[in-house]
Amino acid sequence: MTIDIESFRAQTREFLRQSLPEDLRQSILQHRRLGKSDYLRWHRILASAGKVAPTWPKEHGGPGWNVLERHVFEEECALAGAPEVPPFGVRMIGPVLIRYGTPEQCAKYLPRILKGEDWWCQGYSEPEAGSDLASLKTKAQIVDDGFIVNGQKTWTTYAQYADMMFCLVRTDPAAKAQKGISFLLIDMRSPGVTVRPIRTLDGDCEINEVFLDNVKVPRENLVGVVNEGWNCAKYLLSHERTGAARVGRAKREMAFLKGVAAQRMVSGQRLIDDPSIAADIAKLDVDLLALEQTNLRLLARMAAGEGHGAEASVLKLMGTTVAQAIVEKTLECAGVLALPCRDGIYAPVRGNDVPVADAWAAPVAGFHLNLRKISIYGGTDEVQKNIIAKMALGL
Repeated sequence: MTIDIESFRAQTREFLRQSLPEDLRQSILQHRRLGKSDYLRWHRILASAGKVAPTWPKEHGGPGWNVLERHVFEEECALAGAPEVPPFGVRMIGPVLIRYGTPEQCAKYLPRILKGEDWWCQGYSEPEAGSDLASLKTKAQIVDDGFIVNGQKTWTTYAQYADMMFCLVRTDPAAKAQKGISFLLIDMRSPGVTVRPIRTLDGDCEINEVFLDNVKVPRENLVGVVNEGWNCAKYLLSHERTGAARVGRAKREMAFLKGVAAQRMVSGQRLIDDPSIAADIAKLDVDLLALEQTNLRLLARMAAGEGHGAEASVLKLMGTTVAQAIVEKTLECAGVLALPCRDGIYAPVRGNDVPVADAWAAPVAGFHLNLRKISIYGGTDEVQKNIIAKMALGL
């Protein structure tokens, strides 16, 4: 069936106009932090409309959209100032369960993911296993009724909120690299699970260390086959990197930057009238256009049923570079107005801290510091460059 993408875009905009709460929208547009209740509120609004899991097929509760529809929906959400749905449930473990899970696992977990009844976190990285994930050391001893897990995970986003963790563990210590790894679902309320916060540059604690000490995991929480969990891990990473370019977010932040440059006065002159700043913004515009066109070419290939090689890594690398450059230029335009974010601590604006007209600036500093992480998660910039060198350049 032929899809009228522009009609779909118009319908999406109307849905967002009617359904996106204004306070959530303003929080995103003004770079304010969101809490668990904020994310869940938007999740449940999307769920009630059947739009919370764009990549899921209809038979499992998704909308059954094609790649172009998913792209349009996610772009319009970003442009409108909608919160991003935390990816660990709907974008990561959901597709893995659909592909590798048992009927019982799908029946138990998929409806709860859709309704926002379970908050998930990702147990992949370890202190000595980040980009080299296959070197993970968390062990799971196989016992009659399941597994006994011991080890440590780190950089675990939103573990402080999580009900469940999908976790890579080593079940065959004698096996090398990707062999001997299994994929488990761990209840975060289990005895032996300890979560400790890690404070980030912006003063937040959205990432954590998770310690697993003799944690009992029932056998029915094994996804796929024992010692073959790397297949699940690779499949999950392919979904994690879907939409890695974040073109919609970059467009939104570009519009914010242009608004700041057009209104901010320094020495009696608008910043946009400074030739140097105008040239920098024009270059960012060109880079963003190149990113968007590269993303659209990949989407066209995917829509035609073609695979992709290094393009996903190119998009991850370019998307990261452009996003960080835009917010850095915004912070430069903010200048001393961003000083309320001192020493990496995101200070709320109160009273006479800054003029009301300039209250946008302090959150930008926190947003800038938080955005440093995007060149690390989902595959570091260095890893993406290695993939591009090997797959695209044959080096």
